[in-house]
Amino acid sequence: MKSQITNALSDFFFEYETPRQVLVRNRRVGVVCRLIQLGVLAYIIGWVFIYEKGYQSTDTAVSSVFTKMKGVGYTSVNGTERVWDVADYVFPSQLPGKHNCSSHADCEGGRYRRTAHGEMTGVCVQSTKTCEVLAWCPVENDHNIPDPPLLISAENYTLFIKNSVTFPLFGVTRSNLVEGIDSSYIRSCLHHPEKAPLCPIFRLGDIVQQSGFSIESIAKEGGAIGIVVDWTCNFDVHVKHCKPKYNFHGLYGNPNEKDNVKASVGYNFRYAKHYFENGTQKRTLLKVFGIRFDIIVQSLARKFDIIPTLTAIGSGVGIFGVATVVCDLVLLYLLPKREFYKNMKFKHTDTHTQVRSTMHKVKNANSVLM
Repeated sequence: MKSQITNALSDFFFEYETPRQVLVRNRRVGVVCRLIQLGVLAYIIGWVFIYEKGYQSTDTAVSSVFTKMKGVGYTSVNGTERVWDVADYVFPSQLPGKHNCSSHADCEGGRYRRTAHGEMTGVCVQSTKTCEVLAWCPVENDHNIPDPPLLISAENYTLFIKNSVTFPLFGVTRSNLVEGIDSSYIRSCLHHPEKAPLCPIFRLGDIVQQSGFSIESIAKEGGAIGIVVDWTCNFDVHVKHCKPKYNFHGLYGNPNEKDNVKASVGYNFRYAKHYFENGTQKRTLLKVFGIRFDIIVQSLARKFDIIPTLTAIGSGVGIFGVATVVCDLVLLYLLPKREFYKNMKFKHTDTHTQVRSTMHKVKNANSVLM
């Protein structure tokens, strides 16, 4: 028993088994095999390594954005002149609303409705078919929209974008104020896709045009524009080559869009300025149609890493086995000489025949001994 265990361990540690291979001289099968292998090789080199860059590890950035709008506008409405600066046209949004009634039952006193102007008193004013509310007087009338827009000169306003990104995996921090973008350059530059692609100062009219909108329609109806700051970097080269690219996309608000149902066209909101006059609190309510800027930072950084490289190579080597599987299927099931190839590839044993032959030899040996 001890000898059998020793022999088994010796065979396990000091012997090597290799699969049996059969060399088949068949042109069709050989061509199929090489074509499959070439296809796999092209996939590994072209797609995995060149296109997908499977030899690199990737990381996305942690980003922060700071913006500043500059520009001055002038309006004259019914003889009232006004100068508009940044403090007048940069503000947050609010929600609009209204409510009609047919009887006092529709106006429950002390309640608020989402679309009402104030607290309802419980009285339905029959002359206007609206609920009487305790609110600012007079209530808003937003049916008259200025056409042309008051601040059509806004196309000459400028938007400054300051953006910084950090790639934690690679320990790299970059800003859109890259090498060569200093204070003197910023004072004189204006972004242009070809002439000044790195300038962080953008003319509003150029942003609207490149987003697919027209300044006339978006100034009248309002809308939203997405400004995409794209950081696609390869840190296998010097970090100074990691620079941003700017793209502009119209998100919503285009009156010419082809939506079947235009439930809400454009972008608008209300805000108020409060003051006291003769001891009475008053306010100036404005409903403005403006442009909302959504600044979106997208990033992807890559750098060589031995682990994904070995993983890509290992998976590619494994895919080469597809050629062997396909060629075996052709040899064993499709070719006319498939039985011959089966006999060459597989070694068959008949257990029952082998047992009977062994028993016969044992009987003969016993006969001789007797």
